Amino acid sequence: MKALDLSPTAPWRQRFRAASVAWADIAAANPRRGLVCTNKDGIYQLYAWDIPAGSLRQITDQPAGVMTGVITPDGQSILYLLDESGDEIGHFVRVPFAGGAPYDLTPNMPRYSSAFAAQSRSGRVSGFLCAGPDDGFMACVLSQGQEPRILARSQRVCNGPVFSQDGEITVIASTERFASIDYSLLAFDTQSGELLGELWEAGASIEAGPFSPRPGDLRLLATTTQTGFERPLIWNPRTGTRHDLRLEHIPGSIFPWDWSPDARKILLCQLYQARYQLYLYDLETESVTPLAHPPGDLGASQPGYFAAGGQEIWVTWQDASHPAQLVALEAESGALKRVLLSAGQAPAGQPFRAFEFLSENGDTVQGWVATPLEPGPYPVILHAHGGPNDVQTAYFWPAAQAWLDHGLAVCSINYHGSITFGREFETSIRGNLGDLEVQDLAAARQWLIDQHIARPDAVFLTGASYGGYLTLQAVGRRPELWAGGLASVAIADWVLMYADQAERLRGYQRALFGGTPQEVPEATRKSSPITYAGQVRAPLLVIQGTHDTRCPARQMQAYEARLTELGKSIHVHWFDAGHGSRAQEQQIEQQELMLRFVSQLLG
Repeated sequence: MKALDLSPTAPWRQRFRAASVAWADIAAANPRRGLVCTNKDGIYQLYAWDIPAGSLRQITDQPAGVMTGVITPDGQSILYLLDESGDEIGHFVRVPFAGGAPYDLTPNMPRYSSAFAAQSRSGRVSGFLCAGPDDGFMACVLSQGQEPRILARSQRVCNGPVFSQDGEITVIASTERFASIDYSLLAFDTQSGELLGELWEAGASIEAGPFSPRPGDLRLLATTTQTGFERPLIWNPRTGTRHDLRLEHIPGSIFPWDWSPDARKILLCQLYQARYQLYLYDLETESVTPLAHPPGDLGASQPGYFAAGGQEIWVTWQDASHPAQLVALEAESGALKRVLLSAGQAPAGQPFRAFEFLSENGDTVQGWVATPLEPGPYPVILHAHGGPNDVQTAYFWPAAQAWLDHGLAVCSINYHGSITFGREFETSIRGNLGDLEVQDLAAARQWLIDQHIARPDAVFLTGASYGGYLTLQAVGRRPELWAGGLASVAIADWVLMYADQAERLRGYQRALFGGTPQEVPEATRKSSPITYAGQVRAPLLVIQGTHDTRCPARQMQAYEARLTELGKSIHVHWFDAGHGSRAQEQQIEQQELMLRFVSQLLG
């Protein structure tokens, strides 16, 4: 490892400070106004966007930042969840586009956990899905001038809602029918609450996309996993008719992102083997056209959409060397037209290349690897992404480049449970978490050694959230393999995790395991890193948020106490925020902690 560069202008610090556009949206009925989430001022906040002028005005000023929000179709207001210290529990509020004090939309409800709000394109109806400790999941609807109404309840995981153009129909995705993370779609009459219909398939999961933008057109885009990959379909909840798009010649997962303004074409995104490709689908001819867009990561935080009257496609784009920015693509060809919201300048980094290897169970696993310019073998950072239902792509990753700057190779794998590799691969971990994934990490380590990339005595595990969980699980299950572990906002004890986390996440844990810790005690014990505390050999650095409701503090405190009692080497650094830092300087501080930790271990 090279000597640490801790100077104020070190390239790795500059990459963390480079501004990034997480997502940007436009008002459906007022295309001159938009809403942007960016960290251009040091932490992710929401900004009102004057599109013709190209100017941004900050709307939120939360200490822990804000990552989600909605602009009303008329462009007059902005909605977001006002929480405390990034704990993701609070109330939805409305603020004027011009700025001002937030107005509580649900003053008579207790604080709730929720991911995002949604609105009909007409602006007549809005709503959100929330979860509370006693009520389970609730789909709430807010009509203009009325108190919020609870449209549906469930004790199982739900997603949504999605509204038709004028808000007469609401669709939510529910796991009520299945004892797993498989969804069916439930359609309700928004006014009466009547259940209009359900779309479901045995052995498959169906999830909702957007409704047609045309008034009176009640067709909904959706996906089904019946073939083993997400494939697009169109469903009309009012008539019950369904049409599956003909795309047999295109492999992998295909997500329907948006309708053209006249609802004659559909923007499709193929995400296969962790790579993006956009297509246009013509509904009249049932033909599909690939778009020649720039290579890279597209729409990591938000799907692309039609803009400029359907003449352009706006999408967030990034790659290993460029932070996320909003770009306009020519709608018919996909060619890059211009940059709408630019990202910050970042020092050049090392490119990643894709590779495949066989896991210990014989399955093929895909990953990404990058090496320093100097000849190897190297100390290696072996990374596991969060999720588990997520995928590692070739995106802008300042932490990886910080390791490369200091002479370490970086490898990240799409372990069992990752998406875009087929339903069987994605669902293989359910009920048995931390088993196949640890086998994947061990096999990746061996591949890196066989390829003369890794020093056998210097492979370090890292990851955040579920990736942090896998770091702790692997150092306990396969202790002889690792030189150290660096876990962020991690899971250490699924029992205490369930006791303390937000209800929305409890539902997800029940679906992953097939029950509560009391209902599946052996699976919960087997999958908890604290079970293997006595086997840990590698020194550990854990970075954990004090206000995290996804991976709460108490379960990590118990893990730290247990390892300390056993005489193991563990240091837990607590930071004042929720599930991960949204502030650039806090991310830099945490990366420096990790660099120092590994530098000391390598001598």
